[in-house]
Formats: sequence, structure tokens, C-alpha cells
Amino acid sequence: MKSLAPLEGDTVAKHDEAAGRRDFLKAASGAAMALAAGKEAQGRASLKGLAASAKGQNAAAQGEAPRGRGRTDPDDRPADRGLWITWYDLPDQGREEYFSWLHGNYLPALLKRPGYLWAAHYAAHDVEGAGSSRFHHVDDPKVGMGYHYILIIAARDAHVFGNPVPSTIHAALLEEGKKMLALRVGERVNIMTEDGRCEGRAGNAYREGLTGTPCIQLGSFNCPVENEEEMLAGYVQLRLPAMCESASCVRVRRLSSVVGWAKHGILYEFASLEGFNRDYESAIAKSPLGLGGHSVVPVLIHAPNGPNSALRIWPPLPKA
Repeated sequence: MKSLAPLEGDTVAKHDEAAGRRDFLKAASGAAMALAAGKEAQGRASLKGLAASAKGQNAAAQGEAPRGRGRTDPDDRPADRGLWITWYDLPDQGREEYFSWLHGNYLPALLKRPGYLWAAHYAAHDVEGAGSSRFHHVDDPKVGMGYHYILIIAARDAHVFGNPVPSTIHAALLEEGKKMLALRVGERVNIMTEDGRCEGRAGNAYREGLTGTPCIQLGSFNCPVENEEEMLAGYVQLRLPAMCESASCVRVRRLSSVVGWAKHGILYEFASLEGFNRDYESAIAKSPLGLGGHSVVPVLIHAPNGPNSALRIWPPLPKA
């Protein structure tokens, strides 16, 4: 009968084989751990990169708008797509006190609210030309006639102004604030959403980010339904590109109303009054608001005394 005891050589071979398996498993385990650690580090780096990218996008949204002359790409998603616009007049008595309250208390407090981004206060420039006879104007006593001052407050989007609504904010003011608001004469309000914009040639040199420019031309109006498509085409194909090609144009915003009498709005923004006086009319002349040389301007119904050109009085213009 053969002995069941293993030979010495077999024992050594089996020992070496077991040791080899342990070494292989140890190496494989180490490689797997290293691979897992590498993937974890790669994941952390990827998440860090995404966070940095998101932070960068947010910073860009809070800073300057995307640049690109004549661009109307809806994917740009400007940070300030909602505008609360107020037109009004003021009496001589109490005007300076009102300005001190508005610029020193009211607007700084509003800009602390979530979603509010900037504010700009304007005084009408072309007072004599307001309500030019070449435009048709609404004749409705419920639509305020004021236009000497224009206050623009910008937010992330128009829904920011829905909670709370402006009337609720004003109802909660202290007595001094209510007294100041009561000085406004012929007040008219629109809350508008920006449906498109183009960036002008002067945009790259503009250092105040999204804040309203030193000089503006602002129109608010209604258009017969049957002419709205042609009007849209006229703005997109002709008017906005022509205006943004002018040397002093910072940007143009096409607006649609959420609250207020006027359904449509257009905000032309210029780097200076001198540039506006030089470039605005020439850009208008070569871009009729329509198609095939036709213009829908004669059928538009403008707000009282509009459109309005105006100069910014707050924030103060930076010194040259």
C-alpha cells in the first residue's frame, strides 16, 4: 500500500503555490484600492471643477453681460431679465427732499431684496420733443401722463416683482416714505420681461456691468395684433442690428409687459448723450420697423409723452 504522507517536494511546491496566491491577491487588492482612490480623487476634482464653473457663471451673471455685437442668442440668459419701470413727474416744492430719500433710503433698501440687481434713476432730456406729433399716443385718463423722471429697477426676472408686488412694498413703508411717494404726479408703471437683447459696439468699454447706462431712449406702446409679427421681424432683422452697430450703443433690450398699460417696450442704452445725439436718428433712418421698406410705426399707440430720451441722475455718473 502506498503511503498517504506527502513527499517533501510536494509540500514545498504547495507552500510556494499558496504564497504565490497570497502575493497575487495582495497585489490585486492594492491595485484595486489604488484604482478606487484614483477614481475618488478624480471625482472630487470633477466636482470641484463643476462647483468652480457654477461659481464663475454666477459671478459672470452678477457682473457684466455677455458681449458680442448684434447678438440676440436666447441662450445668453442675461442676469437681469425683469424690469420694474416707473414714469412720473414731480412738483418743484419737495423735489430735493424726495431725491435725498429715494437715492439714500428707498433704492438702497430695495436692492437688498433677493433677486434685485440694480437700479437707475433718469431725468428726461428731450422734454420739448416728448410726445412728438409723428407718434400716436393713448388717450385714456387712467394711463398716467408723467414722463419727466424714469425709475428703472432690475431683477433676475419679472417674477421677482410678484412676491411681494410693488404696491405691497409701498404699503409697508414708514410714513416718511409714503409722504415721498405721494409727491409723484401722473405716475405710470410697467413690469416688463426682456424677450431679447443685442450687445452694442460700446459694450466692451462700458465699466458698470448691467447697470443702466448714462443715456437711454425708452419707448412703451401697443401694436395692433395683425401687425405684431411684422414688428417683431423689423426689430430682430433690422432695428436691433442697426442700433447695435452704432459706435455709442451699449445694448438694446426688447421688452414685453407683465403688468401695466403698454404691452411692448424698447430700451436703447447709450454710453453718452453725445453718442446718442450722433447715432440714434441715423440708425433709425436705415432700419424701418417693418419689412420690405414698410414701417409699422404709424399704427403703434405710444404711452403719453413717449418715447422718452433721458439722462441718468443716480447712481452718479463716474468721473472721466
